[in-house]
Amino acid sequence: MGSISGSSGLLSIDLGLRGAAVGLSLLFAAVALRDRRDSTVALLGAALAVAAAASVICSAPNFPRWPWWSLVLLAFASGGAVIFWLWARAGFDDDFVLRPWHGVLWAAPVGIEQLVAGGFVDWPVPGQALDRAVQVGSLGLALLAAVQTLATWRADMVEGRRRLRLAVLIGTSAYIALGVFQHFSPPPHPSQASVASIANAFVMCVLLGLSAWSVLQATGTPESARALPAAAAIFGETPPTGVDDKHVIEPALLRRLEQLMVVERAYRREGLTIGALSTELGVPEYRLRQLINEGLGHRNFNAFLNRYRIEEAKAALVDPEQMEVPVLTIAMDTGFQSIGTFNRAFKAATEVTPTEFRRLAVAKKASMSPKAHAVSGNDKPA
Repeated sequence: MGSISGSSGLLSIDLGLRGAAVGLSLLFAAVALRDRRDSTVALLGAALAVAAAASVICSAPNFPRWPWWSLVLLAFASGGAVIFWLWARAGFDDDFVLRPWHGVLWAAPVGIEQLVAGGFVDWPVPGQALDRAVQVGSLGLALLAAVQTLATWRADMVEGRRRLRLAVLIGTSAYIALGVFQHFSPPPHPSQASVASIANAFVMCVLLGLSAWSVLQATGTPESARALPAAAAIFGETPPTGVDDKHVIEPALLRRLEQLMVVERAYRREGLTIGALSTELGVPEYRLRQLINEGLGHRNFNAFLNRYRIEEAKAALVDPEQMEVPVLTIAMDTGFQSIGTFNRAFKAATEVTPTEFRRLAVAKKASMSPKAHAVSGNDKPA
């Protein structure tokens, strides 16, 4: 009797946590769509919240596998790891762009799970193998998102987004890992809750609770200003200048930075880091990050450096004395490590390639030369 009572208590806790997680997920999705419908990060965040709600429901004890609506929920849940990876990329990589193959990547696990759950594939062979392959793939994407998030952490200039990276790195990856572990080690009786199942629901509640708190605290009261950077980072925005007035942007420090970059051309140095630059300026890294983000409007360190590199490259490309200098040489001289990186950054800033930029500049100069004007004048009717 005691065993039955204990199982019933665990099941109640499990279902209660899952109900709270689903409510928070849907709330988060609604706020994201209401406030930032034009943002890729917000749309992916809303899709991730819906996928999280579906995952919480699908992994609950007693969840039926055969009704049509359960297959719909399973479709949302099975693509959650792909959406999480895309959201992390879009949120933490300012140069990220959604591609058609991302949709194919999302459709792959969704299609496999639909075939397995719908009984179109025999179980356990090959159904179980396909199902476990999807779980391993989900874990791999979570680890990939964590690695990519960590790799660019120091170069991120948005303080609220830097804090959010840690939550993404630790929290969501841990949740996906717990889900995979639970999938590979299900309870003896599917109708009963297990410690792993309760832990899964609890971690999801904590993650969604923190996210919803950040978003909701960002509106309404002056005291909520401290939460605004985190909420802005969730929706892919740059936190507004002046939210945290603990350290005001110092004009003298801004001038020193501009002197270092414009006159001394520090951006040319190979392997220049935010740490080395802060040491040279004699300020802590967090102060330099704030200066670059709020004072100059850059969201990451590479974008900050590339601004000066591209300006010098543009001047070199239109310089008559450097018309014979290869584009590769100009790229290397300005601090870029490869021609591919240079071409991508240059086109993102000017919408044309370096070669096209030089050709257009030459054509414009030729059209404005005295000889061209003379010919034009001779062609006019008397």
